[in-house]
Amino acid sequence: MTDIKINTFRAFENHNYRLYFAGQSLSLIGTWMQKTAVSWLVYSMTHSAFMLGVTMFATQFPSFLFSLLGGIMSDRYNRYRVLLLTQALSMVQAVLLTVLVFTNHYTVWQILTFSVILGTINAFDVPARQPLVHEMITDKADLPNALALNSSMNNLARLIGPALSGIVLQKFGAGCCFLLNGLSFIAVIISLLLMTLPKHIPSTIKKNIRLDLAEGFVYVKNTPAIGLILLMLTFMSLLVLPYNTLLPIFARVVFNGNAATFGYINSFIGLGAVGGAVFLASLNPGADLKFVLFINTLILGFGLILFSHTSYFPLAMLFAVICGFGTMSQSTICNTIIQFNSAKKMRGRVIIYFISFKLLMFFCFICFMLIKAVAYQKA
Repeated sequence: MTDIKINTFRAFENHNYRLYFAGQSLSLIGTWMQKTAVSWLVYSMTHSAFMLGVTMFATQFPSFLFSLLGGIMSDRYNRYRVLLLTQALSMVQAVLLTVLVFTNHYTVWQILTFSVILGTINAFDVPARQPLVHEMITDKADLPNALALNSSMNNLARLIGPALSGIVLQKFGAGCCFLLNGLSFIAVIISLLLMTLPKHIPSTIKKNIRLDLAEGFVYVKNTPAIGLILLMLTFMSLLVLPYNTLLPIFARVVFNGNAATFGYINSFIGLGAVGGAVFLASLNPGADLKFVLFINTLILGFGLILFSHTSYFPLAMLFAVICGFGTMSQSTICNTIIQFNSAKKMRGRVIIYFISFKLLMFFCFICFMLIKAVAYQKA
């Protein structure tokens, strides 16, 4: 039992990673509270599946549009300083959104504008944050464990955040969710300021953006261990992973619920994902991650089929846990394989190609959903 416990949490032996984990844990709870509150607020104002899709699009499209530039910045500049800036800007965005809602003069399009702003910030935040974990780990053999713990952190936040958001939405309104998210960024900024990372050595070779992008694509093309993973994730992002976009409709229409119901669905998915993340973190170094990815993909498909075919809420939550367990491995294992097989100078661009492929397929799904919603409204 002791060996399993040490193996599961061995990345915590790194001081910088402990700080990062503590700060991000609080921040991500706030982030999920804000995500849940935005979706529910827009759907409550419009009662439109079309506008729900537009809300998701407003957040994700700027991330896709500027993500390649964000990846180049991550490779060219100090990732630590980029991350500090993006976290500070995210806090400002949350505070401004709080002020807007508390004044009670907001419209759907104002909410969407703030979603666009956050999506733009995320385009530069993610390609700096994910490769920075690699620099926090002294023993690189602990990297898979650190990335698995990252997933457990994110999914534990997904378990806690929406549940808290559902309660806060019912009792105090969306403004309090946004305020708590803004305050949560204080924790991650403090944790970053307390870190001691290796000195950044800027690249002496200066290229233009077009050449940087071309170099990254050639690198991915010539590295099959990365290219095949990106191809697999592309199809998953188009055909499977966007299921969470429809959860507010399931909460209100299928289960005849309210904001709390929506929060519970997200939380049970998060519960399964936490279990999956702990399972991944407990794997021994050298485990066959591709086989684990294959099994978890089958589990996800099984859970999703059952979830979509039941209207009995307690049973649906069991299937939601199965969905969460299967979903968790997709990004975590793919991210681990990509970081292990990419050179340091290319890591930011490779990570952003990884994210961009997912977002591109997500947009295809959103566009399909919007077309179906328009057709339904006309009918």
